[in-house]
Amino acid sequence: MPRKVNRDTLLGLLCIGFSLLLVLVWVPLDTDTGLIEKVRRHTSIGDALAPSVAGLFILCGGAMLTLVDRDGASGQAVTLRNLAYLARLIALLIVATSLMRWSGPLAVAIANGFSDSDLSYRLLRDTAPWKYVGFVIGGMVLVAGLIAMIEGRLRVRTLLIALLAVLAMIALYDLPFDDLLLPPNGDV
Repeated sequence: MPRKVNRDTLLGLLCIGFSLLLVLVWVPLDTDTGLIEKVRRHTSIGDALAPSVAGLFILCGGAMLTLVDRDGASGQAVTLRNLAYLARLIALLIVATSLMRWSGPLAVAIANGFSDSDLSYRLLRDTAPWKYVGFVIGGMVLVAGLIAMIEGRLRVRTLLIALLAVLAMIALYDLPFDDLLLPPNGDV
């Protein structure tokens, strides 16, 4: 019996298509290096690694949406409540991204107000603690905000989980690599 195409299946196929476009077309055209770069016996992460990994995660999510049947749960109509949730999610992403982008430069501007030196965030973006300010603040708002949206309330426990999640990402992505800039520092 052929499967009926429902919204989950359609969303899954769109995710698969987007991930293939991302990994096979966008990333190769938009990055200067490959996944891993080896120059003079020095191995480093290439520009294409992070977006390629993200594309593979999107591909896995799309495949799961396409292949897993949820007993007809996706046949329900979209409601105003669904659209309100989506609007809150988009607002949270905008706020978290803005905080991630502007917290570091704002912290440097505040530090300049308390000192005689003229610090520049662009010059400090790869030095601790400056390189962590935006990532920690924006990351915590994003993780805690998502958890609070799902649970319907914000708790101290949620903030601790968000802090631990952000610190774990720093430990995994920043500490082992000398030449990696945490977001959004590469664009500042």
